[in-house]
Amino acid sequence: MKNITKTPNLFLVLLISLLTITSCQKDDGPSMNNGEQQENIPDNFSEYFGNDVSKNFLGTVIDDDKEPIEGVTISIGNETAMTDSNGVFIINNATVKERFGYIKAEKEGYIHGSRAVVPSNGTNKVTIMLLEASITGTISSGNAETVTSDDGSSVSFDGNFVKEDGTEYTGSVDVIIHHLDPADEDMSMQMPGMLYAQNEAGAERMLQTMGMLAVELRGSGGEDLNLPEGSTSEIRIPLDPSLMGIAPATIPLWYFDEVNGYWKEEGEATLQGNEYVGTVAHFSFWNCDIPAEAVTLCVNATNENQDALNNLWVSITSTTFGTTYGYTNENGEVCGFVPSNETLELNVYGYEYCSDTPLYTETIGPFSMDTSISIAVPENPDIISETVIGVFNTCNGNPVTDGYVELTYGDQTFVDAVSNGEFEINLLRCTEDNTFILKGNDYTNLQSTGNISYSFTTSLTDVGELSACNDVDEFIQFTIDNEETVYILENIYANFYAAGQGQTTDGPSLDIFGGGNDQETCFYMYGVVVGPEYVGTYDTLDWNTPGDTGFFIGECLSVTNTNNEIEYNLNYIGEVDEYIDINFTGSYEDYEGNPHTISGTVHVLRDN
Repeated sequence: MKNITKTPNLFLVLLISLLTITSCQKDDGPSMNNGEQQENIPDNFSEYFGNDVSKNFLGTVIDDDKEPIEGVTISIGNETAMTDSNGVFIINNATVKERFGYIKAEKEGYIHGSRAVVPSNGTNKVTIMLLEASITGTISSGNAETVTSDDGSSVSFDGNFVKEDGTEYTGSVDVIIHHLDPADEDMSMQMPGMLYAQNEAGAERMLQTMGMLAVELRGSGGEDLNLPEGSTSEIRIPLDPSLMGIAPATIPLWYFDEVNGYWKEEGEATLQGNEYVGTVAHFSFWNCDIPAEAVTLCVNATNENQDALNNLWVSITSTTFGTTYGYTNENGEVCGFVPSNETLELNVYGYEYCSDTPLYTETIGPFSMDTSISIAVPENPDIISETVIGVFNTCNGNPVTDGYVELTYGDQTFVDAVSNGEFEINLLRCTEDNTFILKGNDYTNLQSTGNISYSFTTSLTDVGELSACNDVDEFIQFTIDNEETVYILENIYANFYAAGQGQTTDGPSLDIFGGGNDQETCFYMYGVVVGPEYVGTYDTLDWNTPGDTGFFIGECLSVTNTNNEIEYNLNYIGEVDEYIDINFTGSYEDYEGNPHTISGTVHVLRDN
């Protein structure tokens, strides 16, 4: 299974933990204080969103097994795109609002998915988990029936249905039901939009959910159905046992407006036993929520040298409304809605793979208006700051103008956009693990580099040039003195020998050759390595020292051992027909005593 990091660029307001609830009564609109109105509600709800702005979006669409879904239609306003084989989409220069952007995802066989964001200044990253349109039950028009899912959620019908054009429908009806439980860690990716709403008075609210129900109705021909005017249905939404102690007796109901991308208040539900029961007049997602007044908050994270830190997990906790999360983008920024006039706790984490201890903690707020704050994450002896840079070219050698690079570290994969052929990824890693995997994807030409293993060369790792060519199974590339990069794509041989079988008798060794017979087109590398894992960092091999380990580049290139400071990272040795991955960088003298620098990557298939 491919693990894909949850990378929303907004704080998704989830009911992860509730400590107290200050009020469970219905939200009646403008708040009052000593008889004075404290809230101004615009005539049109869209006035909350601000002006038009142009923003870039990079997203991943996955199924409930966290596998990528290819061929999903993505729309942001008038801009559309399709997800590739990795489930990734790119839409640049999309017109959205200053405080609101809406991304829709649709594919046959799945219920409609979406995400709403507070757009940030950099690339806006989102993850959408589509739920399969599995039929929960089939009923017939004209009959009053109830459909119940395996988890106990249910919908009752009076037998009346209409098509999208409002005409009456008769025949069989497939009912699709999905219950979204706040206790499920995947709920933030499954739910539509974000927990942002318009209440009955027309004011904006953030929501705290007690549970959602997605209901879609399909006719015998696959057409979308709904309820006619005058008909209603009863819905029953199970309440997670952990929430029973704080669940209000009555709670507002909200439906998701799929056209506009936010929730709207309509009706209420009552708590009956361990479920909320309400009556609805149409179908979409329905949501049991407690509303709160909200403002937008942007957090900009840097290190102590003011370098932006991306791919950091930021959480903000309200003792009243729970915890919200988001990941910083390439500018170190993450934005979203938070409850207004509340003191909040901000925590910054690296990755679960390293530790669940926060790298930075601060008490912030209260905020009564939209706010942006900056934080500097201090140095930590258990965490290392890394920057990975490189050049990403098409198969023709031109810079990739519409693509992305996936960096996998531990069990998490981060996706960063590439627009001008160059990329830079900043991250914090654990001291225990020095390896990562890169994969470049040319989104326009549907070409990929495949997975290439690397080791960090702290604190800057220059991976050189990547080339997205699906037809290229293996390659050797190197650059001397920042001159044009040399690519070797044919006549490549890579052999691994047990101790005593190679050119030396001291230990296991690698023998790699590629290209032609002249110095401009050939490459030779020999290495003596340490088992049983073999991977690690090696210096230049000293042929005159018995038992020495390391690597040497020679014969094809004019490389001597004099002042040779080349460092080699052996990142992976697979079985036969699997990859050997090595990257190297450093300085040396040639046979005429001239100094040079060199860097390169070996990504070759093992022959024996």
